[in-house]
Amino acid sequence: MPTPSAVERDWTSLVWSVLNAVQLAFTLAWTAGWICLALLVYALLRDRHWPLRMASRCWAPGLLFGAGARLRVEGLERVDWTRNHVFVANHASVIDICALFRAVSVPLRFLHKQEMARVPFVGGYAKAMGMVFIDRSNRRAALGFLRQSTEVVRGGANLCIFPEGTRSRTGAVAPFKGGAFQAAIDAGVDVVPVALEGTGAVLPPDGLFRVRPGAIRVCFGAPLAVSGPQGPVDRQELATRAYHAVLDLLNPVPLPKERRPAA
Repeated sequence: MPTPSAVERDWTSLVWSVLNAVQLAFTLAWTAGWICLALLVYALLRDRHWPLRMASRCWAPGLLFGAGARLRVEGLERVDWTRNHVFVANHASVIDICALFRAVSVPLRFLHKQEMARVPFVGGYAKAMGMVFIDRSNRRAALGFLRQSTEVVRGGANLCIFPEGTRSRTGAVAPFKGGAFQAAIDAGVDVVPVALEGTGAVLPPDGLFRVRPGAIRVCFGAPLAVSGPQGPVDRQELATRAYHAVLDLLNPVPLPKERRPAA
């Protein structure tokens, strides 16, 4: 098969640049529009449930569709959705938040970096929805984050954390930081490991807004208990267990031939 010429590559690059510019404009307008509507609903009802469900049922599906992302969700049956949890996931792209909002069947809050609070519209929405912000450069502020996140979870909210601390640039999953798990331990709620696959290919973490259509897989693992016969588990031990659970979900072990279901 002949390789594309330089002219063909230039035209392809130009077409993708124009398409991505349109997608970026759509993303900004779609996000601003739904945030304004969600804040209006919150101002009228003084209840975060419906504004958060709007993010799940309207905002996130629209952005995934605009990006050409095909979402596949697995493992929902492993989670008791009548109880609240702390969800911990690997992190490779900004679109991870859209995928999780859409996949989780209950209102979801996120732990964000402090810088997110200063982003127009998004920061205001996140604050109004009771999202948690952390300033990793300030130890005293980090302790405040632990108290706030524990209160949020104790109040019955579902909180999602990216315990790698930053987005992966290579696709590899970095070890999970133990501090992110303290809120679950203090609140006494199970931790649910979540594997995200394909998000970094749809919207890479580096460079300009460069979207490419593709499949995104969200897989929920079995909840991990935060206490045992001897009392609360060590947070770093819990982080290590969650880390390996996510790796197993990303690289499932195939069943032996004799155990595979018949076609």
